[in-house]
Amino acid sequence: MPRFIGPLLAVEDVAVSRAFYEGLLGQQVKYDFGRDVTFTGGFTIHLKSHFQELLGDARQYPVATGTHNGELYFEDEQPIACAQRLERAGVPFIHCVQEQAWGQRVVRFYDPDRHIIEIGEPMDQVVRRLHDEGMPAEAILKKTKLPGSFVEAALTATHAATMPR
Repeated sequence: MPRFIGPLLAVEDVAVSRAFYEGLLGQQVKYDFGRDVTFTGGFTIHLKSHFQELLGDARQYPVATGTHNGELYFEDEQPIACAQRLERAGVPFIHCVQEQAWGQRVVRFYDPDRHIIEIGEPMDQVVRRLHDEGMPAEAILKKTKLPGSFVEAALTATHAATMPR
């Protein structure tokens, strides 16, 4: 059976995209083969012109970017600080940090080739934040629609972390 390795994004300039993912998103390079760079997070950037050669006829198989039909998803425990850093760097946003209906804070923006990137806070952190804001466990379950075992584990981890040693 095939084994999934990770998504590949076609990019105009590998060096520019590599600098974006390394410098602004803190990704580490696993492999650099010139025309493509794989990051330890499991995704690859690939030179668009070479990718087009691999596909063949550009009229039949055009490589398009900025089509809004997918995104790369990352998590960051500090999504607001992350968004502020991206804003200072002049990154174009789809939207600034927003709280989704299920309570998660996320930001969406474009990489240099207009691929959508989303950064959200980890869901266990969402559970703990909602609890810290005074929301009872039953209300957290209803809002987040997470399994009870997940919410319980997140809240237990919070309780264990605050216990005296």
